[in-house]
Amino acid sequence: MTLDELRQLNIRDAGSWPAPFKAGALVLILVVILGLAYAFDWSNQFQELETAQQKEVALKQEFQEKKRLAVNLEGYRRQLTEIEQSFGALLKQLPNKSEMDALLTDINQAGLGRGLQFDLFKPAPSETLTEYYAELPVTIKVSGTYHDLGAFTSDVAKLPRIVLLQDLTVSTSKDALLTMDAVAKTYRYLDDEESAKQRKAAKDKAAKAGGAK
Repeated sequence: MTLDELRQLNIRDAGSWPAPFKAGALVLILVVILGLAYAFDWSNQFQELETAQQKEVALKQEFQEKKRLAVNLEGYRRQLTEIEQSFGALLKQLPNKSEMDALLTDINQAGLGRGLQFDLFKPAPSETLTEYYAELPVTIKVSGTYHDLGAFTSDVAKLPRIVLLQDLTVSTSKDALLTMDAVAKTYRYLDDEESAKQRKAAKDKAAKAGGAK
């Protein structure tokens, strides 16, 4: 069939077309139908399918993670128990409010016991409170021999309560003695009422920070 004969084909009389042209027309119609179906319907379905597949992958990963945690749950519980026991043991090394004066006396006596001269022993006017404990820095200045100063720091480290000597500076004083300036940080645990107030304050602060975002 020539090009002129192709132009003479009447679409209204498609039933009489030669078989090759009928097949070609059907294929063309099918392609158009598929293109329209993809543009107006299937593309959305493919997108939904892809989204669902990604969600499936994420859910599988989440399941595997939760499965791993579940398998190791007893181990985590044992670790938590050990941590709580260790934390409790550390808290027992902290004095309560009524024992703080005795602790300060112990620090002072540790220096006097080594023959040191206290030029300054000044607790801070207020404590720094955290959720579980209070910190009280004490500024000290003592004079003595090198050996006695070393023995004093060792004695403080051996106290049954936690005392940390920080910001140490040593200088030469008169009579061939040394002067040590330091901050002795002492700690005590909070009573139930203080601890409750600190937890509430921390919770309120977190809520306020979250609301500000």
